[in-house]
Amino acid sequence: MWTFASGVVVCVMLVAQTLETRSCKSPDPQSPDVTPTPVPAPAPSSQVFSTRDGVRFRVETVLSDLEVPWALAFAPDGRLFVTERPGRVRIVNLSTFTSDVALTLSGVYAQGEAGLLGLALDPAFTQNHFVYLYYSAASGGGGLNRIERYREVAGRLAERAVLVDGIPASTIHDGGRLKFGADGLLYATAGDASNTDFAQNVSAFAGKFLRITSAGASASGNRFGSPVFTYGHRNPQGFDWHPVTGEIWASEHGPTGNDEINVVQSGSNYGWPNIQGAASAPGMESPVTFYASAIAPSGASFYRGQVFPQFANNLFVATLRGTHLLRLTIDGHRIVTQERMLDGTYGRLRDVVSGPDGYLYFCTNNRDGRGTPMAGDDRIMRIVPAS
Repeated sequence: MWTFASGVVVCVMLVAQTLETRSCKSPDPQSPDVTPTPVPAPAPSSQVFSTRDGVRFRVETVLSDLEVPWALAFAPDGRLFVTERPGRVRIVNLSTFTSDVALTLSGVYAQGEAGLLGLALDPAFTQNHFVYLYYSAASGGGGLNRIERYREVAGRLAERAVLVDGIPASTIHDGGRLKFGADGLLYATAGDASNTDFAQNVSAFAGKFLRITSAGASASGNRFGSPVFTYGHRNPQGFDWHPVTGEIWASEHGPTGNDEINVVQSGSNYGWPNIQGAASAPGMESPVTFYASAIAPSGASFYRGQVFPQFANNLFVATLRGTHLLRLTIDGHRIVTQERMLDGTYGRLRDVVSGPDGYLYFCTNNRDGRGTPMAGDDRIMRIVPAS
């Protein structure tokens, strides 16, 4: 297990969105609610949407009345794992359209933007059923972010193990996205926890991308000999690997505007708080694209399905303040076209993933304290062909 405390990295044993374009131990989890939540089959929408290049689609509601769903991840068997920020993990069965609570965490620091955030499934999930969570734990009147691992057994999460602890937390800028790369390593985003000094301090875990093994050890090849993979970040909340190049593309919140899309490379400095927007400096990376008017980008995913051929290798980004699904067409490190899909239709969007059925799944966050909830919010929805 890795922990950050008082600016020192300590290794301990694991125990248990105008744009401009440029070329320890925590409280034990509570017992889960074992009562399934019945959900009707997706209601077909009569509204047909069209993209600029002629893709016609509808949007179906998969699950409703959720409480700030933050992360979506599909298991190899087609089940959809979902986190809710107050502290619940749900497993959605898309064959029966029911969901069960697999885990309810106790001691969650669910204040402001903090709470239960990211979720990832192990690349060998079929064999080991490991599930990884990033959440804010209550600590000393405030909170600390941590990464934990559980084993899913018969729809319940157990066998808790802390992998990384002591990541600075705040009521804002907690990052929180978790994903496994093709290298088998676990990547996590950590915001600057409202302290700009953390971002350039390579000994601090805040304001960083982290990269660790599935057991919580620092990944070999990390520049600083710690879980720190990149630094100089403000609040990155989404990333994915380009299906062709294998490069990490990431979304990041700017201070007031200047939200960014970056290509993330090992050991690099992304400049916060020294540079932002059109600014540049030696030894610091500038974004591929930034948004002078805030869109608040969150979860990001490349489309890997076969149902919408025009979407192949497009990057989709859920936006909160932007209230749209951002679609980016990429050529090398250049964004060729971009489009705001579903602009203002469903409110704040938190995450988007490419499903194994070829549909695009996304979730709303209108109950996060900054949105205007609609009937049925918050919801998990999916983009399906219009005919």
